[in-house]
Parts: sequence; structure tokens; C-alpha cells
Amino acid sequence: MESGHLSLPTKQQSFGRISTDSALSRTGSMSFSHGVVDLQEVEDIQNEIDAQAGDSGRRALSEDGFGGSCRSLRFSIEELRRGESGVVPCPDESLVQWNGFWIDGASMENVNRSPLSPLQSEIVSPLSSDGILCSKDVTQNRSQEQNTTQQVGSFLMGWLGIIYKGDISRFSDLLAIGLTTGFLGSLTTFSGWNQKMLELASNGKWAFVVIGYSTDILLVVSCVYVGVATAKGFRWLHIRLGTCTKSSCKVDFKILRSAILLLLILLLSLLWAVSIALLKTRIEAQKTSAQLWLACIVGPPGVWLRWFLAGYNGRGFGRAGSMKWVPFGTLTANVLAAIIMAGLATIKKAVSTKGCDIIINGIQLGFLGCLSTVSTFVAEVYAMNQSNHPWRAYAYTVVTILLSFVLGTLVYCVPVWAKGY
Repeated sequence: MESGHLSLPTKQQSFGRISTDSALSRTGSMSFSHGVVDLQEVEDIQNEIDAQAGDSGRRALSEDGFGGSCRSLRFSIEELRRGESGVVPCPDESLVQWNGFWIDGASMENVNRSPLSPLQSEIVSPLSSDGILCSKDVTQNRSQEQNTTQQVGSFLMGWLGIIYKGDISRFSDLLAIGLTTGFLGSLTTFSGWNQKMLELASNGKWAFVVIGYSTDILLVVSCVYVGVATAKGFRWLHIRLGTCTKSSCKVDFKILRSAILLLLILLLSLLWAVSIALLKTRIEAQKTSAQLWLACIVGPPGVWLRWFLAGYNGRGFGRAGSMKWVPFGTLTANVLAAIIMAGLATIKKAVSTKGCDIIINGIQLGFLGCLSTVSTFVAEVYAMNQSNHPWRAYAYTVVTILLSFVLGTLVYCVPVWAKGY
């Protein structure tokens, strides 16, 4: 390889393939004079990577749809540093390596390392455990359960969505997406958490709102960091003991993956059929268990919509693609779910019938609980905090919370105060 033409594996192999219409794909293979990378180009690439830390949606899939192509391989920053990806540029003596790139050593002092591993995403199991608001006699227990699931989901995101996602993707991109975007994204719910704060605000408990937002954010972010640290320790132990090798992750069973995908589709169809049958009998009897079966029906579409919106992460705003560091897809999913959740809660108070409560609770638990996510959100916050601009993590957090709370207040709190519900 000539020193003037360097391959930049990090762009596409840190977080998977990027579609041909994205900026990464357009600059996926560039030539640089004197073997020096333009720092502005590197900055743009890093912004897109940070924005897709939690989820990159449909852009994460390979062209064959099964994750079986060699183009689907994804590598963590740690693997690139160790040279395990098998793609290592030929350095010039005057160059130093940074996140898989070879950069002029004189400019290195202007660049901060970003230890972010590849693909970290958000689609959780097609049923959130927190999306529904409960009756007053169990509100406290439900709140504790919600906090626990948020923390567990964030911790697991550190393992499955940050450190080990590259390893999982080598076997199947679909499995990696299902575990992170599907399972972890749905296990945690932003809309249910935001609605809890809106109810506190509607009762005039503003101090609890501030304390709740602050402590809950600190807890879930801390859980991500603990998850990353423990996963790194576990990986180091495996390598130390010789039980985890480079070849152990290189599995290419396309037929097996296709069979598993077909089995999961059949199981989903069976789940829908059973849920529809049980929903019909339960809702006629006005049983509260009907809301669970309704949630099973509307949960998967919530995940799919979030996955679709995640495709806009890293694309920026407008034709110019400005502010590529903002995960607009995840931001839209969380704010939209919070607004709809608040609107349904208002309708439930206004109508106040058992049948209405069952339907609304089912939609909140299933569709909105899976549309919004905390685990992907905190994975993105983690990525931004590890980047060259850690202030972005705070800005993104504040914007997400303020938009959701202010709009939710207009939709929920104002009618409650005006009508005296």
C-alpha cells in the first residue's frame, strides 16, 4: 500500500456499514497527500460515529439482509488498536495512530482519544415493562420496578451494546440489533419515566421533579459506565486465560442464521395470534389483563418505528447536514413518545372508564414503552462524553429532557390544572 493512499477502516467498521447516501460512505475510501488525514474530515467522521453510538437503524444491516456478508463485520476501537481487525494502515515514521487513523504527530496534541467501542444500540424486546402508569396503591412499587429496569438495561447496554456488540455482529447483525435496539431499547422506556415526572409536576411537587430527573440520569449513566468497565474486565480475563481468541468469533453460518430468523418470525406471528384471541375474550369481560395482550400486539410496531427513526442518527440537520453529532432519530423517538404518552394520560383522566383505561394502558405499555428508550439514550451520552467534545453529552441530555417535559406539561399538566382532574 502506498503511503499516500490510506484505508480508513474505522469509519465503516466501528459501527457497521453506512448506506451509500451517507457522508461516511461517500468518504469511505479517501486518499491523502503525505499520508496525513485532514483533521476536519476526522472530526466529521467522529461526529457521525458518536451520533450512531446508540443505534444506526436500518443502516446497520448489510445488503444481503442477513448480516452474512463480509461487509457486515464490525470492529471495536480496542480491536483496531490491537490490529485484530486485519486491516492496518501502513504508517509513516512521522505518523501516530489515533482511533484507527494515522495522523501527523505534530497535530496529535489537538486530538483527544475516544475509547468508544463499535456499535452500541438501542432496540429492546417488543414489550417495555415500564410504559404503563399504575393505580395509586401500587405507584410506589411500580416506580421502583421502573427504576430497576432502567438501571439493568443501561448496565447491559455497556456489555451488549458497547463492548461486545462487534463480536455479536460477526455472527449476525440481526442478533446484535435484536439484543440492543430490540431487547435493551424496549426494556427501558423514556416516555414512562417522563410521564412520572409530569404527574409529580401536576401535583405541585416540583422539588421531586428536579431530584427525580437528576438522580435517575446519574444512576443510569453510572450503570453504563459500570457495565463498560466490567465488560472490559471480563474480556481481558478471557484473553488472559486464552479462552477468547480472534478465530472464536469468526462464525459464518448463513443457513443457521436464516433458520433462526424464520423461527423468530413464526414465533412473532404466533404471539400475535394468541394475543389477539386472548385480547378479544379479556376485553369483553373488562379484565385488566387485556392491557397486557394489547401491549404484546402494539409493542413490535413501536420498536420498528424507533429502529426506522434511528436511521437518521448521524445524518445531521438540513441539506448541509449540520450538527451531525446529534442523534436526531433517537431524540425524535423519545420526545414523540413522551408527548403521545402525556396526551393519552390526559384522555384517560377525561374519559375515566375501565374500557378506556385498558386500551390506553395497553398502548402506553406496548407501543410507547417500546418506541422510547433510555438504554440507547445513555449509550449516546456515554459516546459523546468520551469524544473530543464532552459538553455535547450534557447539551443532548438537557435538550431531550427539556423538550419532553415542556411539551408534556402543555399536553398533560395544563389540562389537569384547568379541568381539575
